[in-house]
Amino acid sequence: MPRLFVHAINVHQGGGAVLLCDLLRAIPLDVETIVHVDARMDVPADLSDHVYVERVEPTLRGRFAAERRLAGKVAPDDRVLCFGNLPPLFRLRGEAVVFLQNRYLVDPRAPLRALPLKQRIQLWVERAWLRGCRLNASRYIVQTPSMQRLAAKQLGVPVSCAPFVPEGVLGQVGGRTEQQFDFLYVASGEAHKNHAALIEAWGLLADDGVFPLLALTLTPEASPSLCALVAQVTARGLRIQNVGVLPHDRLLAMYRASGALIYPSSFESFGLPLIEARQAGLPVLAPELDYVRDVIDPDETFDPRSPISIARAVRRYLEGSTQATEPRGAEALLDHMLARKAS
Repeated sequence: MPRLFVHAINVHQGGGAVLLCDLLRAIPLDVETIVHVDARMDVPADLSDHVYVERVEPTLRGRFAAERRLAGKVAPDDRVLCFGNLPPLFRLRGEAVVFLQNRYLVDPRAPLRALPLKQRIQLWVERAWLRGCRLNASRYIVQTPSMQRLAAKQLGVPVSCAPFVPEGVLGQVGGRTEQQFDFLYVASGEAHKNHAALIEAWGLLADDGVFPLLALTLTPEASPSLCALVAQVTARGLRIQNVGVLPHDRLLAMYRASGALIYPSSFESFGLPLIEARQAGLPVLAPELDYVRDVIDPDETFDPRSPISIARAVRRYLEGSTQATEPRGAEALLDHMLARKAS
C-alpha cells in the first residue's frame, strides 16, 4: 500500500507548527505515514499508531542527512508532502507536493533589508534552494490567490490554492465574553509586522485625548527592543499591554474578549489572525493590501506605513467617522496668523 511521507524538518513553532499538528491528527487511520520533523517540534501525543515520527537535528548536517534518507526511502507509489516551503533536495521516485507558506521566498519586493543579517542569509539560501530544486516537486500548494500568482510567476510550476487553517479556528465555540481590551494585535516582533508604527499611532491618539487599550503578543526574548518601547510608552500613559505568546486555546479566548483586531502588518503570506478574528466575530482594522482582501473584507482600512493613517482608522472605528480638514481661502490664513500674533 502506498505510504505518505510528511517532510517538515524546518517547522517547529508558530502558525506552521499549529497547522502541522492539525495535519498529523487528520491523517487517516489506515495510511502508513512517516513524519520527519525538527527535533524541537512538540508533536501531538494522540496520533494514529500508523504515524511514525523521526526527529531531525536543526543543523545543516542533520537536515542534509534527512534529505538523503528521504530520497532513499520513497518508493514509486509513495506520496511526499513537503510542509516547510522547500522542495526535496534530491529527485524522488514518488510524487512530491510542496506546501509553500513563506511569501519572502517568492515575492521580489519583499522587505529583506529590514531583517537581521542572519535571517537574510537564510532566506537567500532558501530562495536558491526553492528555485534550483523546484522541479523536484510535481506541484505546489499555497493558501491565497496572491501567493498563487506570485509563486506561479516566480517558479513557473503548477500552483494551486487551498486555504488551510487550524481546526480550532473553524470550530470556535462560545460567543463573545466580557471585553478586556479595545484592540488586539496578534503578531511576533519582526520588522514587517509594523509594531513601531502602531505604537506611534497610539501616541497620536493620546495627543488627541483618546486612550484605547491595546493588547500585544510579544516576548522579551525575541523582541527586546519592542518590549522596552512598550514599557517606555506605557510609563508615559499609553494604554498598551503585552500579554506575551499564548497557547492557541488561550489566544482564541483573547479574541472573544477583545473589541476589535487591528493588524498593521505590511507583508503576509496568509494573515491567519484575520481569519481567527472573523471566526470569533470581531471587527477588523487592516491595511488596504492584497493579503488582507484575499481572506476578509476589513471594517476599516489604512496605510500601514503611516501612523497618522492608522490613528485615523482607529478614530473612525471608535467614533463612527472623523471630520476631514475643511479647505479655506487666503483670508483664513491671514486671520489665523494675525490672531496668533495678537495673542
